[in-house]
Amino acid sequence: MRGSIVWLSEHDSPDAFPPVDRALVEPDGLLAAGGDLSPTRLLAAYRRGIFPWYSRGQPILWWCPDPRAVLMPDQLKVSRSLLKSSRNRGFVTRIDTAFRDVVRACGSSELRPGGTWLSPEMRAAYIKLHKQGFAHSVETWLDDRLVGGLYGVALGGMFFGESMFSMERDASKVALKRLCEELICRGFHMIDCQMSTPHLMSLGAKMIPRGEFTAVLGEHVGGPFQPGLWNEDTLLAGNEAPPGDV
Repeated sequence: MRGSIVWLSEHDSPDAFPPVDRALVEPDGLLAAGGDLSPTRLLAAYRRGIFPWYSRGQPILWWCPDPRAVLMPDQLKVSRSLLKSSRNRGFVTRIDTAFRDVVRACGSSELRPGGTWLSPEMRAAYIKLHKQGFAHSVETWLDDRLVGGLYGVALGGMFFGESMFSMERDASKVALKRLCEELICRGFHMIDCQMSTPHLMSLGAKMIPRGEFTAVLGEHVGGPFQPGLWNEDTLLAGNEAPPGDV
């Protein structure tokens, strides 16, 4: 029924999400509430194009907006200033060497004084996915300081971007550039950016109808995929050595 959402119990099957076309129009894409943030439920959600997003004091809210913001890895807009930053400012990019630190920075109230949706429960959930080899971080380092980065979830040929942060100009963009290079090498098809922002659109993201997005999911999310850390032995682009153990 339009105009209402499904309430999930922690005891419901991880697959108990309703069809995404039942999501509300206002607020755009709200589909369900409740449940939990277990790895099995999170992965079941991502396979359907659903993601969690809620503020402190709210129940877990599950979303699938229409239209959807996406970025093709080979369509990232690399400006001349970004190219100069990546070449000349001393940035080094690494993957999966500081996942906890990236998630912590993405949820920092100091970097986001307007508030953050990354509660301790959310951070713990993505750290579990990282340990299982589904969630990955791309980090930008300067003089062995973590100054920018992003993280997201990889399934099949899809990368579901979650959040990014920057402490130096262009540091998060440099991380995104490295991510796109790695995804191209690994044969990934698309980055899900979830919702549109001027920042993402300036980097080449575009909006597509939800039906088109879920059709792409059907083609690519179940493709050949082996979860695991993208460490120095498995990196295909850049292949920078990590500063230490994960």
